[in-house]
Amino acid sequence: MEENLLQKLERYRASDFYPFHMPGHKRNMAHFDDPFSIDITEIDGFDNLFHAEGILMEAQNRAARLYRAEETYYLVNGSTCGILAAVSSSVSRGGRILMARNSHKAAYHAAFLNGLHVSYLYPEADMSRGINGSISPQQVEESLRSHSDIKAVLITSPTYDGVVSDIRAIAEAVHRAGAVLIVDEAHGAHFPMHPYFPQPSLACGADIVINSLHKTLPSMTQTALLHVQGPWADRIKLKKYLGIYQSSSPSYVLMAGMDACICLLQKQGRELFDTYTQRLEKLRGSLSRMQHLHLVDGTEKELSAYDFDCSKVLISTERTGWNGPELSALLRQEYHLEMEMEAEHYVTAITTVADTQEGFDRLETALLELDERAGRCLNDTDGCEDRPDSHPDYSWLHTPGEEILTIEEAENSVQRCIPLAESGGRISGEFVYLYPPGIPLLVPGERIPEEMPRMLAGCRRSGLKVQGPADYTLEQIRTVDR
Repeated sequence: MEENLLQKLERYRASDFYPFHMPGHKRNMAHFDDPFSIDITEIDGFDNLFHAEGILMEAQNRAARLYRAEETYYLVNGSTCGILAAVSSSVSRGGRILMARNSHKAAYHAAFLNGLHVSYLYPEADMSRGINGSISPQQVEESLRSHSDIKAVLITSPTYDGVVSDIRAIAEAVHRAGAVLIVDEAHGAHFPMHPYFPQPSLACGADIVINSLHKTLPSMTQTALLHVQGPWADRIKLKKYLGIYQSSSPSYVLMAGMDACICLLQKQGRELFDTYTQRLEKLRGSLSRMQHLHLVDGTEKELSAYDFDCSKVLISTERTGWNGPELSALLRQEYHLEMEMEAEHYVTAITTVADTQEGFDRLETALLELDERAGRCLNDTDGCEDRPDSHPDYSWLHTPGEEILTIEEAENSVQRCIPLAESGGRISGEFVYLYPPGIPLLVPGERIPEEMPRMLAGCRRSGLKVQGPADYTLEQIRTVDR
């Protein structure tokens, strides 16, 4: 008999696989037992998210107090709708936005939907591991001087890998230029909860900040918050666009889970985070002694990180004979540990306040055993079968692309499919990105680098997930027919 999705989820729940990935509740901090019994619509007494006057207004105000925001809005379509609304309310149609190139695809979709001209900030990159560093305030200032028509600046901090930028200095530069600073802080919802973590962007002067509760806190998938403060953001437009990009039937189950998460953090947050950070520091101390696998801690000079979120456990494979997908496969198959992300030269484990000591112990044991095995493989003492060929060079992924058309112009142009192998030099009609984390390697309207077809084929051979093109096989790509 064919297994349906619910049956497969229930079978997975009964297994011993441990989640070092989102959502942040880690399947062990349930706020209610039966979601169907509380799944309602906007009936009398339960308020309306888009005209909140009662219990939902009170819930959002609770979240604002916890995050020290002037206003906070619930997002039931995840951080994606918050990014779309923030950009749409800050830059008029056809205007210009300054955006970190390592922004989530939602930021690019906002640029497309609003016909925006995009100037990019390229973070310095650690080429040995392929990890993006911080965006520097100097870069922001130079770009603002070069383009006086920039209306908003969008920075991702922390990044998917935990790298934090100097938001305070960036905010000062942005405001001197009369622009709005939007920070995609989706992966930093836990920052205000404990001094162990970097300062939150709101405390550093950002105007609009988006947090994904579900990424690093005990809340269900698709739940997020948007915070606003100061005089720079157009709050009337922002509220209007939140109503456009969110479902007109917001889930009361999701909103109840968000409020339960906020209430839990208000009442027990410091106690829970004290225990969590102590466990995390112990784990990182143990893993820092590995000889072959390497725990990235943000202090590496190659990384150029202003600050680093230690809740992300990044394990580099550069000193071993494995690549990221192979290490992730070993952790999954032999230890039943599921990682959040696998890149070419590292894997990422997301830890949260909901992780258990047993989970940390399993990860520590697995990585220390694999570190010892990596040493044997490098010495060829056991004839290890896990040792792969040398890694390809992916430094080209961090070079600025040549923009020929805006995203909207490319999307609305006549396009045709051609073989990927013959696409070098043509103008892309599609996004191409590695997922996760969903950061575009190629944007519609950019010239396709001559080396891209060969390198994308290498990504596929290495086990990385290339997405974006309509042709899932990646044999063809849509290009602008000109």
